[in-house]
Amino acid sequence: MSGTFDLRRLLRRDSSVLQLLLLTAAIFAAMSALNPEKFLRAYNFQSLTFLAPELGLLAVAMMLAMLTGGIDLSVIGIANLSGILAGLFFHAVGAPRGPALMHLPLLPVAAGIAIALAAGALAGALNGLLIARLRITPILATIGTGQVYVGLALVLTGGPAIVGFPALWDAIGNATLFGIALPLLLFLLVGAGVATALSRTALGVELFLIGTSAKAAAFAGIRLGRAIFLSYVATGVLASLAGILLSARTNAAKSDYGTSYLLQAVLIAVLGGTNPAGGQATVIGVAIALAALMLLSSGFQLMRFSNFLVDFIWGAFLLIVIAINALRNRAR
Repeated sequence: MSGTFDLRRLLRRDSSVLQLLLLTAAIFAAMSALNPEKFLRAYNFQSLTFLAPELGLLAVAMMLAMLTGGIDLSVIGIANLSGILAGLFFHAVGAPRGPALMHLPLLPVAAGIAIALAAGALAGALNGLLIARLRITPILATIGTGQVYVGLALVLTGGPAIVGFPALWDAIGNATLFGIALPLLLFLLVGAGVATALSRTALGVELFLIGTSAKAAAFAGIRLGRAIFLSYVATGVLASLAGILLSARTNAAKSDYGTSYLLQAVLIAVLGGTNPAGGQATVIGVAIALAALMLLSSGFQLMRFSNFLVDFIWGAFLLIVIAINALRNRAR
């Protein structure tokens, strides 16, 4: 009898994951039927394993911000600024072009990674201070800081992209390990770490409680400001990781790279089961939603859909998902 109860509880808990898996399978089947010659090529799926992780990291970052009832609209600015700072560092210690830059050893490349991650942590800390200490509404705070980060990137570059990164940096976004794309392995490792932190650490439990009821969390003795601050620092670090992958894959960094990722990151987070009001989120749901949308996006591109039409579809899809989730919550 206890086994039956456990199975039912598991099915109730993972019903949204099951629905996402069915949606992903339906998208795969539809795209395979519409354009089998191009969609089912091995190269198409291989390219997705290099493209998807940077968007996936941004979606996980957005999930963390939403977990406490907030949002972070500065993640693209943080990602690009991190890549630009690393690129400027490489150009300073190597050379703008040539073998000196391409063959930078491991130590300077590791320093560039540290600079990018530190930039993400500092940017996230600024967001956290504005939201947790000054009590500024998250959407307003991160819109403002996002513009600051973009403006700073423009000042540092003068507008054009920073082109040319070391070969070791390029390998982060384009190499394979045991036949698997290195960016995908990094995303899986980071995703597993975030999932473990949310389920096994005191901070993770606190974030869920704050999102469920900030007032109840305060009465329970949780330091709301500290927990929210740390969540935005983590969001900034995840955004900088996405910036590292983006600049490594493209061998360039620019202030306006990946602007379409913002809407997609929000959509993936919400589709993956994250409640925009807070208190509910799963990394596995975000990962499955990422796979579904990447398959859909790949199919649209192969069928030569207009980018404007695709943006319209993402926006409409987001509104539909939010409306369905709202109706479910009311029914409960």
